[in-house]
Amino acid sequence: MTLLTRTLRQKIYIEEKDRAEVKYSSISVIVIVLMAASLVFVWSHVRMTELKYNIAKEISVKENLLEENRKLKVEIATLKSPQRVEAVAKGTFGMTYPEREQVIFLK
Repeated sequence: MTLLTRTLRQKIYIEEKDRAEVKYSSISVIVIVLMAASLVFVWSHVRMTELKYNIAKEISVKENLLEENRKLKVEIATLKSPQRVEAVAKGTFGMTYPEREQVIFLK
């Protein structure tokens, strides 16, 4: 084997080695970018699911508060009713309707 042949083979081997290193480094970069993109994708879906659960919880709280508000409005209406006011006035305070002589008309 001549010196020229050996030198050419070494040069070809070095060039092939360099190409292989470039090929592996570019594949490594692509894999890293794809992994990062996958992580961002998974994180966004986990975050979206978490937000959906929070929204559902808040909607449930809102519905409970609206139901409680409706019940309180009914209770207020019941407590303000003239029949109840009359019953409390008669029972608790011993009040009665005024007699004809106790009524004074103002002009």
